[in-house]
Amino acid sequence: MESDDLGLFGPGSVTWKVHGEPILFVAGLRSLYLQALHPRAMAGVAQNSNYRTDAWGRLVRTATYVGTTIYGTTAEAEAAGRRLRTRHARLRARDPLSGEEFRIDDPDLLRWVHVAEVESFVSTARRAGLPMTDAEVDGYYTEQRRSAGLVGLDPADVPGTAAEVADYYRRIQGDLRMTKEAAETALFLTAPPIPWKVSRPLHVGLSLGPPRWAYLGVAGIALALLPAWARRLYGGLGLPTTALSADLSVRALRLALSAVPRRYREGPLQQAAKARAARQAAA
Repeated sequence: MESDDLGLFGPGSVTWKVHGEPILFVAGLRSLYLQALHPRAMAGVAQNSNYRTDAWGRLVRTATYVGTTIYGTTAEAEAAGRRLRTRHARLRARDPLSGEEFRIDDPDLLRWVHVAEVESFVSTARRAGLPMTDAEVDGYYTEQRRSAGLVGLDPADVPGTAAEVADYYRRIQGDLRMTKEAAETALFLTAPPIPWKVSRPLHVGLSLGPPRWAYLGVAGIALALLPAWARRLYGGLGLPTTALSADLSVRALRLALSAVPRRYREGPLQQAAKARAARQAAA
């Protein structure tokens, strides 16, 4: 029955193994820092969204979309993809360097966003201590070609192994740079407005309450987890000690999150998917 459909992946997939990790909220932030280094990707976001005035709303919508593609039924994932493709098809932006107008759903641009996102997810999970073989990493990239298909890409044109991702990064680095827009976005990502209910200071005169200090720490980890070439574009953050400290920090954060009861770590989409899988297994 359709209600027990396990979606694009399912409990035996590498995708469910990776996305079951609560540490992936750090990976999501890492992917945004990485994506900002592409001038057209940055222009597309800046010229077509209100991310500065609705940062948390945009974050929730993005997380819901990703959660639906990972844990929703096949029909739910495909419907989410259709809505996204329809929205992207209407949008245009202007290249900040050449002045040329381009489509937001340009395949080269969609491919960059996809690769930066999935590479951030799997590399962050692995560096945080999730046991994964090289074959599983390749399996994750191959499975995520299905997600790429949802946004309108030809899965055959999307890197499907770690070696292909590394080769793609080598080829695209010449198109990446630190622009004014990238720097402003990175600053915004590092110190965004915190919802007032969690950012109220401990006492009058204290400008940074515990939630903001905690977020700054997470942002620092996300930056340090970037590839060395990307950290260098952000201003000399490519030192080996930075990567080492990032690994230690993200492992400690994963350990702390593992102490949180599962019912608080798993969202409704993941819980519903597990319930469908349990019903199917029982049947």
